[in-house]
Amino acid sequence: MDWNDQLQTSLIWLGKAFAVSSIGLTITIYFLAQFSEWGRLVRRISWEYFNPFRSTAPLAWLAGFEPGQRVMASIPCGGLAEWVCAAAARCIAIPDDLLFDMAAAFQVTYGTAYHALVDRGALKSGETLLVLGASGGVGLAAVELGRALGARVLAAVSSVGKAEVALRNGATDALVYPESPDNQKELAAESKGFCLGAVDVIFDPVGGRYAEPALRSISWGGRYLVIGFAAGIPSVPLNLTLLKGCSIVGVFWGPWVDRCPDAHRRNTQDLISLFQRDLIRPWVSGHFPLDRGGEAIGQLADRRSSGKLVVLI
Repeated sequence: MDWNDQLQTSLIWLGKAFAVSSIGLTITIYFLAQFSEWGRLVRRISWEYFNPFRSTAPLAWLAGFEPGQRVMASIPCGGLAEWVCAAAARCIAIPDDLLFDMAAAFQVTYGTAYHALVDRGALKSGETLLVLGASGGVGLAAVELGRALGARVLAAVSSVGKAEVALRNGATDALVYPESPDNQKELAAESKGFCLGAVDVIFDPVGGRYAEPALRSISWGGRYLVIGFAAGIPSVPLNLTLLKGCSIVGVFWGPWVDRCPDAHRRNTQDLISLFQRDLIRPWVSGHFPLDRGGEAIGQLADRRSSGKLVVLI
């Protein structure tokens, strides 16, 4: 790491909590923090991703923050720790009315969903949005944001309990699909009937055998947003895009943040505004102490959780 990179990297001290989440088949750790009073590098969090340096150069004020200021950020690995290091560009100041556990469940899920729906999907008020995996962290964020943006939101989930969660958080209607769909044509027919053949945008963090039936329910000119692959990487017949005049659009929030940091900050400020207007609110379904962090990750891996799980420090 050269000197310029060091100046752009700031030490973070974990304050109260950080969240764990699942995106597709990859479990990623997210955290929120406070800047260290002195900005000293105490412990590197990953031999693979961060080079150690012992210097007072990367002080909080060099990154535009005050010492002790509450921030939230995402890191590639090593979030289950009391001390972590994060790039300044990935740190966002936490407003006073956003509690620590909610902030831990805020940036990545809502950031991904907002980037998908607004930047990539161009969702408009009055359109219909279908959200697969609608009770998970990013799915539930998409449900709330779809409602806040004026869309009619349809939720697709794998159980009645998860359907109730989606409906409580803004979905207009919910479809319970089988956990292992054997007959895709039958599921496609059920999806079309549920959606009334008029879905403008599909938000899909699930993939697998659920992708094609969902795509068959899309309307002319619709946008299919590829978020992740919790049920596996799908294979879809591309002739459907021709017949539907639709687009399949990839959404990769992490690299986009690195490539477009100013746009990321604007989006985050939009999300904070929606939160302060009580249009979105992170739902934390479980809190875990640090020594049970592995249990929280296991729940995510087994798809047994709804909303967000937060590990407390």
